[in-house]
Amino acid sequence: MNLDPNFENIRLNTRRHFLKNCGMGLGGAALSNLLGNNAFGASIEAPESPLLPKAAHFAPKAKRVIYLHLTGSPPHLDMFDYKPELVKRDGQECPDAFLKGKTFAFTSGTPKLMGTPRTFKQYGENGIWMSDAIPHMHEVADDLCLIKSMHTDQFNHAPAELFLHTGFPQPGRPSFGSWATYGLGSDNQNLPGYVVLISSGTQPNGGKNSFSSGFIPSVYQGVQCRSKGDPVLYVSDPSGMDRSMRRKTLDTINDLNNHAYDKFAHPETLTRIAQYELAFRMQTSVPEVMDIKDESAETLESYGAKPGEGSFGNNCLLARRLCEQGVRFVQLFDWGWDFHGTGPSTGIGDGLTKKCTSMDKPIAALIKDLKQRGMFDDTLIVIGGEFGRTPFREGRTSKGKVLGRDHYPDAFTMIMAGGGVKSGFSYGQTDELGFNVTENPVHVHDLQATWMHLLGFDHEKLTHRFQGRDYRLTDVHGHVVKDIIA
Repeated sequence: MNLDPNFENIRLNTRRHFLKNCGMGLGGAALSNLLGNNAFGASIEAPESPLLPKAAHFAPKAKRVIYLHLTGSPPHLDMFDYKPELVKRDGQECPDAFLKGKTFAFTSGTPKLMGTPRTFKQYGENGIWMSDAIPHMHEVADDLCLIKSMHTDQFNHAPAELFLHTGFPQPGRPSFGSWATYGLGSDNQNLPGYVVLISSGTQPNGGKNSFSSGFIPSVYQGVQCRSKGDPVLYVSDPSGMDRSMRRKTLDTINDLNNHAYDKFAHPETLTRIAQYELAFRMQTSVPEVMDIKDESAETLESYGAKPGEGSFGNNCLLARRLCEQGVRFVQLFDWGWDFHGTGPSTGIGDGLTKKCTSMDKPIAALIKDLKQRGMFDDTLIVIGGEFGRTPFREGRTSKGKVLGRDHYPDAFTMIMAGGGVKSGFSYGQTDELGFNVTENPVHVHDLQATWMHLLGFDHEKLTHRFQGRDYRLTDVHGHVVKDIIA
């Protein structure tokens, strides 16, 4: 999976220099927003498309991924990690032993412990603990795999989100979705291999870097599609240009790009060729798959979806439709999970209830829908935020009526389902107050290594050479969590 080091200097040329030499002009630049800043397309006469299906290192358990990122990080202690002792000690001062040497985002001094106000019960055959905030997920408890011993290196949103998705807390590295499509390609050449859907109207904390291809060819970066309005910006023919003229224009641009590739063998040239052509094909393929009006009333109701909305429910349904059409990786970002208690909407009482209403039902529907269609077993579903929340009240809101929790990197919960992971299974433990992992710790890099394993890759061998070094999603760390694999 390494590129020839001889191409290294060539790949360091700026995009502007490339465009100038290839003579793409304004017509080609109009498509630049299709797939981010590097979005220039594909000729059927070009060298082999970089998105054609590829073989993994070994037989995969998962063929595709649906990643539901809850931006801001949900309060796991109020949803998945039940701590009766913390409830008993609610309002007591936090023991110094748990605070020594730690820094929090918005809390100083000695905070008060806060037990959950939510009601917890066990669900499913294996007794998975879940709160009353997520009633629909109770119905699919036997399909979930909960990792309760997650920990990360970052306690602020943007770096923690980037760390989770790219393996590095700063921009510039390829995302998990980019690595997946880089390694496996796509099963549908008329749709992007990696699609991003954003609900709640807000970009993720890491911005587009959370679904960037970093330094690997930009054909592997996430393509943001919209469930409301034009599915992809700038994909339609410009005013005064019909389909035939667009075809002739692309053929001319492709000739120039092919000539440039023959001369310089620049890997990004193949990306630009592929993306031009993909944009052309997407004009008909994307609107069709993004239109949910042909779904049954029963299906729409199960997801809480309404045609034309940009909701989480709509996006979960779209994720199923996209995967059904061969898209390799679908990433959902849902804003609004930063429960500091700074207002009613960010409190772990009514605020959490309301937010979970928009998430809980669609996730349960997605799992049931995939099972009904025979897609659950080979679709890896990932659910969670970038870190955890504190077992004590957030400092700024400690005297208010709205209950909230601060950022917490040392312990949190991630959920997976399908795709080769154990069902109805809880892995790892935290202490009686939820401060520290006490059993089977799982670092972010371990989770990433496990994702790659489920897709059929040795995470140490799926690499890309950049500036004289072989990079991978897990950087130089990570161990596969074999105990959660079915």
